[in-house]
Amino acid sequence: MNKKLKDKYYEIIFEADTPAGKLFDIFLLVFIVLSILAVMLESIESVSADFGHFLLIFEWFITIIFTFEYMMRIWVVRKPWRYIKSFYGIIDLLAILPTFIGLFISGAAGLLVIRALRLLRIFRILKVSRYTRAGVALKEALQASITKISVFLFAIMMLVIIIGTTMYLIEGKEHGFKDIPTSIYWAIVTLTTVGYGDILPQTVTGQFLASFVMILGYGIIAVPTGIVTAEVLTAKKIKATHVCPECLHEDHGKNAKYCDHCGSELHLRE
Repeated sequence: MNKKLKDKYYEIIFEADTPAGKLFDIFLLVFIVLSILAVMLESIESVSADFGHFLLIFEWFITIIFTFEYMMRIWVVRKPWRYIKSFYGIIDLLAILPTFIGLFISGAAGLLVIRALRLLRIFRILKVSRYTRAGVALKEALQASITKISVFLFAIMMLVIIIGTTMYLIEGKEHGFKDIPTSIYWAIVTLTTVGYGDILPQTVTGQFLASFVMILGYGIIAVPTGIVTAEVLTAKKIKATHVCPECLHEDHGKNAKYCDHCGSELHLRE
């Protein structure tokens, strides 16, 4: 009976493709957003002065809910320590820990800023994007693009170093390019078309190079978009929302009956 009860709550808490699981995720998402909103309001001095007491009560209300949820997750999984040491397990713990620390350690109020990490918990809810083909394609495309984009970013780093060094040699300290790191900063700002304007080339050669970098920036910005778009067009693998009860691994095939990470049987519903 206890095992059946744990399996039932496991499906509600960890699975996102059941009516109860969807409802649980919606409530969780609402509380996450409300908790982040409370942290933002608390950072406003006028709001904190007038409504600090109410914000404190609300903070404890949210903390109690997240604590109960955290304990339930530990209870329903087969290997609690695996969940506790996982990425989401650590984030869930950090979401509730600062409030309790503030009770016992004087001056620990600054740790409450860590509550903003609750925003990371939204990543757990975003797995509902797998319900759509678009969500699947985008996720697969981003994963497939990591290597190409990493190589692209490395090439950009080399390019801004070369441009920055060249501009330092052209303009020099008398025109605001006081050192190579500052010149590299200018190259990044210009290449990305941000253009703060805090450093400006004064010589004709420098202005010509700046113009070239600006035009080059428009072409470079389009490259990552093209890489991801190409992968989106070829992404066809459909994933399900099942979470392995043994290792908590996700992203299984849509019709998978066993975990492709540890081989354990998945919780499947008829």
